[in-house]
Amino acid sequence: MAVSLEKNAPHQVVIVGGGFGGLYAAKALNAANVNVTLIDKRNFHLFQPLLYQVATGTLSPSDISAPLRSVFKKSKNTKVLLGEVNEIDPKAQQVILGDEVVPYDTLIIATGANHSYFGKDHWEKVAPGLKTVEDAIEMRRRIFGAFEAAEKETDPEKRRAFLNFVIVGGGPTGVELAGAIAELAYKTLKEDFRSIDTSETKILLLQGGPRILPHMVPELSASAAVSLQKLGVELHTHTRVTNIEGDIVTFKQDNEFTEIASKTILWAAGVQGSPMGKVLKESTGVECDYSGRVIVEPDLSIEGYANIFVIGDLANFSHQDSKVLPGVAPVAKQQGEYVGKLIQRRLQGKTLPQFHYNDVGSLAMIGQNLAVVDLSLIKLTGFIAWAFWLLVHIYFLIEFDTKLLVVFQWAWNYITRNRRSRLITGREAFVEPKAVNTRVQQPSGTPL
Repeated sequence: MAVSLEKNAPHQVVIVGGGFGGLYAAKALNAANVNVTLIDKRNFHLFQPLLYQVATGTLSPSDISAPLRSVFKKSKNTKVLLGEVNEIDPKAQQVILGDEVVPYDTLIIATGANHSYFGKDHWEKVAPGLKTVEDAIEMRRRIFGAFEAAEKETDPEKRRAFLNFVIVGGGPTGVELAGAIAELAYKTLKEDFRSIDTSETKILLLQGGPRILPHMVPELSASAAVSLQKLGVELHTHTRVTNIEGDIVTFKQDNEFTEIASKTILWAAGVQGSPMGKVLKESTGVECDYSGRVIVEPDLSIEGYANIFVIGDLANFSHQDSKVLPGVAPVAKQQGEYVGKLIQRRLQGKTLPQFHYNDVGSLAMIGQNLAVVDLSLIKLTGFIAWAFWLLVHIYFLIEFDTKLLVVFQWAWNYITRNRRSRLITGREAFVEPKAVNTRVQQPSGTPL
């Protein structure tokens, strides 16, 4: 079934993806003389930077989500369609959603990225990543289910496996997960159980490079490392996971291999472009990089197709200081706004200079009263950085009522040190004890 258009209709802009890039592109076109069709396979915009707080019980999924139809209810030129684009016809200028066809004059692809297991995709079943609400709920199930299972387990070795948490990847997601789990184990849950002492929990953060938060300046990385260690997290840099089999994680550090039994392995080590990158490559011949991100032109269009733009995490933009822009929300937001303005300029017979990212800095939460903030000329740590982190994330939340809910939740958690969203959901409500290979090799010098 084709979606018909009226004759002499305004310029048709189709946006695929309701993340930060797609959302801000549509907002930039709100007052323009164009028709906008926003397509997403979910009916909501998700604030991904706070997914780890859903995974660790601080917030609920609805706190960091906004229904797309609600966001654009006053944007009379914007239509929202629920569906998944599986084909693009650049010659006919159409996108295909199953049996539906949506024509476009300008196409914006903003479908983001998925987690990458560097060719070991079978690890995903035992080491989930964190990109979607479902991922966060699954992580939450595993984290809180592990404590519940440990409470019932009488075998000390098997219990230890439930209380071992391994996080792979020392970027912002890995650091924030590690800090949040440490606060859970050593503070929030300390008096909740009777058969286990949650302070015996072991949290390992494994990072392949020489330091965590490698995108930040070394002094902030060092400050974050010290803060995590004070919380009780064990940091292992220059460390690469070589195998995950069942409940056993094998990693290599300083040419020595270590095995540890863990029931909860969380992945925060890499990303790759969404499948739309492959769809674009097949239909337009555009080049993609090794991680599946689409190589874009200086104006964020793709080679040979000036009316097709790729923005956000799916775009490989390397026209600024010869560095590929990172896959973070501010980049996607600025790219969405730029493309929206560029479309309007083109309709006026004008253009814009190439896209230029205004780096507003980077930040990471470590724990209560602990964060690091890099604002280029200003570096913040500790409580001031933590307060700044809160304000920035509240600002980026989309809807006013969502901001109020999150502020209330954070205030309540700060006062009570409690987390009200500690729900274990899913078909497997509890993680049942299973036979675990408890071989643990401890090379000299490895703090396990």
